[in-house]
Amino acid sequence: MRTNLRKLDYLFLSLGVLVVDQWTKWLVEVHLPHTASQPLIPGLLNLTHVKNTGVAFGLFAAHGAGGGSWLLVLMGLAALTAVFLYFRFAPERNRLLLSSLALIVGGAVGNLIDRLASGAVTDFVDVYVGSHHWPAFNVADSAITIGIALMIVDSFRPHHRGRERAGQAPEDATAADAERAAATEA
Repeated sequence: MRTNLRKLDYLFLSLGVLVVDQWTKWLVEVHLPHTASQPLIPGLLNLTHVKNTGVAFGLFAAHGAGGGSWLLVLMGLAALTAVFLYFRFAPERNRLLLSSLALIVGGAVGNLIDRLASGAVTDFVDVYVGSHHWPAFNVADSAITIGIALMIVDSFRPHHRGRERAGQAPEDATAADAERAAATEA
């Protein structure tokens, strides 16, 4: 029970992502007409109000909301369920993994809210160099991308799973390994 309470702290990160995501989308929808663009850093960054009927960064976008939107909602719910399960079974001491999963959950819920409310996600960050534009994105997309990158970093970190399952802390395991090696050599 105590472990689950400590893990819940990470969901405040998810809530923070969700709040900032929804707030920034609301600001864009209220203050920037659809398809309008406002330069922030000429030659690099615009605020551009677009509706995305696809997944992150406009991938698989349809030409209008409809049946494809519900398929994306169902896929989003399935992915969100998988991330929640991963979060549930992730070790409490793995703060990097839990943080990455919390970022993904916050971003996924933010985009899911948009998709359920209007059949499309509001995107507004337009990064470009010359005439080459990266697909527009939002805070939720950024959180998901950062979360996935952190998961990849975490996957390359050494984990002492086998020893920890046996109730032995990683530090104790290292000492025990050294003692066994010394005993074997003797």
